[in-house]
Amino acid sequence: MMEQPKRTDISTLGEFGLIKHLTSDFPIQNTSTLKGIGDDAAVLACNDKKILVTTDLLLEGIHFDLTYVPLKHLGYKSAVVNFSDVYAMNGQPKQMTISLGISKRFSIEDLEEFYSGIRLACEIYGVDLIGGDTSASMTGLTISVTCIGETDTPVYRNGAKENDLICVTGDLGAAYMGLQLLEREKKLFDAGEQTQQEFSGKEYLLERQLKPEARKDIIEELKKRNITPTSMMDVSDGLSSELLHICTQSEKGCRIYEEKIPIDYQTAVQAEQFNMSLITAALNGGEDYELLFTAPLGLHDQIEALPGIRIIGHITDASLGCALITRAGNELSLQAQGWNSLKK
Repeated sequence: MMEQPKRTDISTLGEFGLIKHLTSDFPIQNTSTLKGIGDDAAVLACNDKKILVTTDLLLEGIHFDLTYVPLKHLGYKSAVVNFSDVYAMNGQPKQMTISLGISKRFSIEDLEEFYSGIRLACEIYGVDLIGGDTSASMTGLTISVTCIGETDTPVYRNGAKENDLICVTGDLGAAYMGLQLLEREKKLFDAGEQTQQEFSGKEYLLERQLKPEARKDIIEELKKRNITPTSMMDVSDGLSSELLHICTQSEKGCRIYEEKIPIDYQTAVQAEQFNMSLITAALNGGEDYELLFTAPLGLHDQIEALPGIRIIGHITDASLGCALITRAGNELSLQAQGWNSLKK
């Protein structure tokens, strides 16, 4: 009897592990490729410019649910999450392409609504839509976005130095709480319960989930003050996951402090109502699209004075590992428990 070939479940590696496993034996062959796989965007040399290229794939039922996501919001979000990857490389998005797989249940009017969201994002962020592709789909709506940007000084994930400050913009956990609100209403609707949920006072949470913004303002402010981060990512899968990426690629450890992690009041209230751990939502919720970056200790006073940025910890020697210091002074090992589409 012929022996069956070994089959390893994809979920055992996770998204980043799978990418590394499949692409580790693809050496760079062109001098114009300055940075390939492994960061928020690839970096290419083009004359005297550095070009950034990033791409995202969004699948109905995996990344979004049209039961509660308006098509205009979906178009806007599809564009903005790609812009965020460019800003995370210390760049400016300039052009984008978008390709769609469309099932028969969508009308021309539906697609017009979707593209109105893309158009609004392009207008706000100054990005040109320059092309794409469309195809029939048997599995709902598929969205593939590629964004092209420029930068003078790209910032990678692997540049964190010992004693660097760990900084984060905005606040964390709100998008996750917005998702929990929407998922709860969907379950009630599917169960046939006629409820009229009052979302008053929770608009911020819903907006953070349905219509996130990329932190163009922070990149512009840092540039104005001649501050270049030593490493940077955007917070798409959760603070803990992103910080572990930076520490792993920089071969460093870290300490962050629970009381310093920025959390909005609405997020705290909603977590209490759902009887959920607030710090878990902030660490692992994801989809905040804030910027996580490190900077030299000598810039402490400058960064602390900037609105919208919070210093939450510092980089350590790798031997100390990565940990959260709780309000009670306990040290908890950070775990990469952010969202992973390949997880069972």
